[in-house]
Amino acid sequence: MENFRFGFEAMASGCEVVFASASKSEAQSIARLAIEEIARIEHKYSRYRQDSIVARINAAAGHDGVSCDDETVSLLQYADTLFGSSDGLFDLTAGVLRKAWNFSRAVLPEAATLSPLLGLIGWQGVERKGNVVRLPIGGMELDFGGFGKEYAADRAATLLYSQGVRHGYVNLAGDIRVVGPKPDGGPWMIGIQDPRHKGSIIASIPLSAGALATSGDYERYFDLDGHRYCHILHPRTGYPVTFWRSVTVVAPLAITAGSCTTIAMLKEADALSFLDDSGMGYLMVDHSGKIYHKNT
Repeated sequence: MENFRFGFEAMASGCEVVFASASKSEAQSIARLAIEEIARIEHKYSRYRQDSIVARINAAAGHDGVSCDDETVSLLQYADTLFGSSDGLFDLTAGVLRKAWNFSRAVLPEAATLSPLLGLIGWQGVERKGNVVRLPIGGMELDFGGFGKEYAADRAATLLYSQGVRHGYVNLAGDIRVVGPKPDGGPWMIGIQDPRHKGSIIASIPLSAGALATSGDYERYFDLDGHRYCHILHPRTGYPVTFWRSVTVVAPLAITAGSCTTIAMLKEADALSFLDDSGMGYLMVDHSGKIYHKNT
């Protein structure tokens, strides 16, 4: 068995699938299936594509409901579970706040811009009946960015396993789902980026199974007057969170790890108790650079 690595672009990020196979041709065929599955999910749930289910739901806001397939209904149910377990912080309708923030320039949004958007946030108001979902207010939006990439990693890993892969992983811009250990039985070593020094790592986490995801204030941000403003926006204030520089979570599934990192960032000072109660492993760096960690 030989390890093969296939790099590709998806969801505006550099991605890769890495796994052991008996031959290059077999590996290429299997990798193609996994990459196609990731592309399918990106196309289906991207808010940027007019033919996506998310775009159709958003376009119908304030009007009729939209019928969804079972996969989408399942993800909406998961979003509902996250909303409840996060005390309303993980809100699929909060993505509309991006309209007030442009992280390519160091300018704070005007209150007149931000305030109307806050009025469009409220998962509890989304109407779901059977497989039909309706946004009751014109301008409301759903945004699957909080777990879409991680869901794609899980789906691709499941597909690799179904094709006989037992050693490898899927890496979607640092959100990783492991199919199985290295061919020699050893774990894959996953480096965790230093949130203040690009190209440096603060730790390496061994993974033979399960998943890992990281959220941080260093992905999209600007600095202004000594303060960092990152892309993770609090649904109640509309402003970026500030307590954690980065949160990494190890969980059985990438979608679980990813949603927990986001909730932890949003919970700010209450994140430690939230993750301790979850029973999952974590590595966290707070606003002062102090590191917290717990193994599973």
